[in-house]
Amino acid sequence: GVMGSAAQIASAYQSLTEDFTVYVFDPRTELPDKYDVAEMAENTAEVLKALGLEHACIMGASMGGMTAMEIAVRHPELAEKLVLASTALNMGEAQFQTIDNWIALAKSGDAEALYLAFGEAVYPKEIFEQSRDALKAAAGTVTEDDLKRFVILAESMRGFDIIDDLDKIECPVLAVNDKDDHVLGAGAVDTMESYMSQRKGCEFYMYEGYGHALYDTAPDFKDRMLEFFRR
Repeated sequence: GVMGSAAQIASAYQSLTEDFTVYVFDPRTELPDKYDVAEMAENTAEVLKALGLEHACIMGASMGGMTAMEIAVRHPELAEKLVLASTALNMGEAQFQTIDNWIALAKSGDAEALYLAFGEAVYPKEIFEQSRDALKAAAGTVTEDDLKRFVILAESMRGFDIIDDLDKIECPVLAVNDKDDHVLGAGAVDTMESYMSQRKGCEFYMYEGYGHALYDTAPDFKDRMLEFFRR
């Protein structure tokens, strides 16, 4: 959940607060045994409406990017602009291999191996090595319920495919990926670039060397996002 890292998140997004009020969303607390991205988008849209938010600038990273696209498709009135970071338009079996490994580790109850596999996949090598001890320490706080929740959320992306609905996204979009994304793989990154670079109202930017977690590791990402939202 985001609340345990609230201070760090607030600090990371401080540069946006002169122009925007920033909201950060967790998935719902009580999860059904089967949950998909479309349902996650509906739940998030309900929260946006409950907060009285309309024409929001939405940034979604990884699974959050899939959720953001679903919101823009299903509730176009809520999305003024989208920034999509390290996400995919579809999740076939080839794109799901890394996540399948995470799911297997979570089901086995090996939280430390899961955290290390996650960190190694999402971060550049140097940052992963610097974070290894912190990841091990964090793994020690994980409960059996946390692992079950992780499995449900990871499985929610299986089979995701929004390509046929892209034309329903009416708002401007900035999509960013990294050539070294070891979670989604080159196929998903190439597909995103191919579709988004050709669409009217869409921009695509490719990073290199910042990994799947470019939204945290690329030093200019938040400035790039802010400039796009300000236009």
